[in-house]
Amino acid sequence: MAFIGILFVLGLVVLLVASMWKLYEMAGKPGWAAIVPIYNQLTMLEIVGKPWWWILLMMIPYVGVIWSIWTLNLFVKSFGKTEGYTIGCIFLPFIFIPMLAFNKDTQFVGLDGASATSRVESNDDLLDDPI
Repeated sequence: MAFIGILFVLGLVVLLVASMWKLYEMAGKPGWAAIVPIYNQLTMLEIVGKPWWWILLMMIPYVGVIWSIWTLNLFVKSFGKTEGYTIGCIFLPFIFIPMLAFNKDTQFVGLDGASATSRVESNDDLLDDPI
């Protein structure tokens, strides 16, 4: 029975690593960065446009959780998703991260993903106005 449990957990780990690999490649970074322990966080910070020293803040007990969640939120937003999706990634990462990675509609919208959505909405308003 323990062997089946170990295989299940190992399968979830492989699924999450493959998902992060694909997301890093979508963002224009090397996919192998997803499997290198500290480099993967540095790569994620680079994708979301935050300085390298944020990784030091992530290592502070208790307070580091805030920076980790903030970074994950910015990472999810850089693929055009919202805070609700971030909450899903926090509580059910084995479901939401693969959904983000393997969804055909997912696109990397850049370092400022939240503003990209608002820019599109504001451009739609401009099209409605007569010149």
